[in-house]
Amino acid sequence: MELDYIENVNGLGENIVRLFDFNKAEAILFRDLLKEIIIEKKQKLDLSQIDFINTTNYNLIFGLFKSDEGILTKDKETFFCILTIEGFIKMINFLEPFCKKESKGYTYLYDIDNPTDLLFSPCAS
Repeated sequence: MELDYIENVNGLGENIVRLFDFNKAEAILFRDLLKEIIIEKKQKLDLSQIDFINTTNYNLIFGLFKSDEGILTKDKETFFCILTIEGFIKMINFLEPFCKKESKGYTYLYDIDNPTDLLFSPCAS
């Protein structure tokens, strides 16, 4: 699984943080990490600490907050995805189809009015 960032993806100032290039097994591992670390233990999840995710140029840290804010960054290298428990439960539901079978589809992992979206795509394109 790879992590990258695409700035101003459509000329409207919208950006994408993308988790891509993964298979069903990695999708399951990612889903299970979200469940265990964030929902059950209520701790932050730092993707740079996860062996199967390549965070060479960027990092993404998931954490709980009192409202769903989505992805925020100060330096366009380290990103913070801050959501409520309910927001993370919705995210896990968006991941489920990728955990059931290999897929070429993609999904956005939240629906928040925020200039940066979080894209989950098994293929690089």
